[in-house]
Amino acid sequence: MRLKRFYSSREVAALTGLSARQLQWWDARRLFIPAVGSQRTAAGGFTERRYTPLDVLELQVLADLRRRGLSVSRLRKLLATLRDEFGIRLYEAIGEGGRLTLFMSGSDIYARSQDGRLFNLDRPSEPLLMVGEEHSLRLLAAREPKRRARASSGRATESETPSRDRRRAAR
Repeated sequence: MRLKRFYSSREVAALTGLSARQLQWWDARRLFIPAVGSQRTAAGGFTERRYTPLDVLELQVLADLRRRGLSVSRLRKLLATLRDEFGIRLYEAIGEGGRLTLFMSGSDIYARSQDGRLFNLDRPSEPLLMVGEEHSLRLLAAREPKRRARASSGRATESETPSRDRRRAAR
């Protein structure tokens, strides 16, 4: 991915798997506000929202969490906890090496501080004591959504066939 100063909503949608409508909804509900908001033009239309590269990283993580079934309210709580309890933005906890590193196990999100303390972000006020390997923690990282393979003949691939069959059955 070539870094740019700003990314348009269309570019962000392609990089995250979110739709432009989702980005608009998240902005309107103050879940994720773009670096440059939409403005009314003299012609009566609106300009496109613009996002920084750090915004794109955060949106990739949020989109991945959303695909994994986390609700918008949990995403909002995650962002608020990182900001209010730890004084950081999500991008500062993506990958390893920051003051905080985020992990996921099932639907729970954990944070590990540089000094090794582990926190469940649903209840971040006290560090956890972990004994053994009961939970397999997966590092939370920014990633682009998987692309669906298309058959070159224009016919549906095996992964597309069931949804097409369901649509036909619904008619």
